[in-house]
Amino acid sequence: MTGAVVRSCLVAACLSAACTPARVSRLPTNFHWGVATSGFQSEGSFPDSNWSRYAERHEPYRQSVDFYHRFRDDLELAEGLGVNTFRFSIEWARVMPKRGVVDEAALAHYDELFAELERRHLTPMVTLLHFVVPGWVADEGGLEHDGIVEAYADFVKVVAQRYRGRHAWWVPLNEASVFLNFERRHGACRDEQVERAKDRLVAMHVKAYELLHALDPGAPVASNVVWEPFPASAFDDWLFERIRGHLDFLAVDYYYSLAFDLSVAHAGRGQYWKVKFTPAALLTALHDYHRRAPTLPVYVVENGMATDDGRARPEGYSRSQHLMDHVYFVQRARDEGIDVVGFNVWSLTDNYEWGDYRNRFGLYTVDVATDPSLTRKATDAVPTLRRLVKEGGVPHDYVPVRR
Repeated sequence: MTGAVVRSCLVAACLSAACTPARVSRLPTNFHWGVATSGFQSEGSFPDSNWSRYAERHEPYRQSVDFYHRFRDDLELAEGLGVNTFRFSIEWARVMPKRGVVDEAALAHYDELFAELERRHLTPMVTLLHFVVPGWVADEGGLEHDGIVEAYADFVKVVAQRYRGRHAWWVPLNEASVFLNFERRHGACRDEQVERAKDRLVAMHVKAYELLHALDPGAPVASNVVWEPFPASAFDDWLFERIRGHLDFLAVDYYYSLAFDLSVAHAGRGQYWKVKFTPAALLTALHDYHRRAPTLPVYVVENGMATDDGRARPEGYSRSQHLMDHVYFVQRARDEGIDVVGFNVWSLTDNYEWGDYRNRFGLYTVDVATDPSLTRKATDAVPTLRRLVKEGGVPHDYVPVRR
């Protein structure tokens, strides 16, 4: 049998086993409970970038949820959840608005953010490229231009020198396959350039990994990958297999899987609120990565659920139930011998979901389109996450709602 067939059989067997209820143990006290954000999606007041330009073709960006000015209040919300980790991005377009120019005011802003994280005892998880490049990088050709590798390395060097020793977890690239597909969709990467663009993205991760290890020794580094068993080649397997030797942990994003529910096709149209869920496949994903890199700890750095403009989902599945079901399978994974060290909820607040504000993923909902005050309103998952953190997960005898 081919490797793909063997893998498919293993995935099917894991999913079958995952669907059988089992008692679970509590998560350890040193477990990383986190919430996640990204710069462009939440900061507002954004400088020239590829996505500032793309946003003009979609719903107006406005000021997003204005995390840039409200980060202290939002970090207070994060602290109030009981979590100990906060994922955010340092934006290349802010720090280096022109080639060879470093904006000290932008770095001073991130200095304040790091200080607030430290004050609230929140571990920084820092993404360095979350789909967004400066306008000048786009003008030079973006992923179609070899120069992006060294330009990105220059940015990583500036950031690593500035924030070394802050106990950060570093994420050089967020979902490289999704980034590449966005650039293709917007005409910034032609089909004939895709394979070379993949080479550049691999080189960008490796360069960043080496720089971060040299400048911030001991800090964990990994680019997060989207799991999909079939067709894996369309997702991040091409990246994972080529950077496996340059990872300190497995950074896994799991939302849903086309292999287990065809409703995932709605995601291709940006209608994430129509996608159904297979929480048990999270356990399958964790087993799949653990099998391929058994010595590395695993961190679920993104998991979340979209609703349609904040309305209840028609099938009645709540954000709270979604959260508990997925945490249950994290506990199952640990009981089955996988060293899962953390779990981040996407996201702390609603934000600009790469083209619209209709998709709502936030633990706190924000109506950007009609509420000029940008009030943060707690969803049903807020008290649930507080309880999960306090109690170390779901009860021993929890039975998932979605089986």
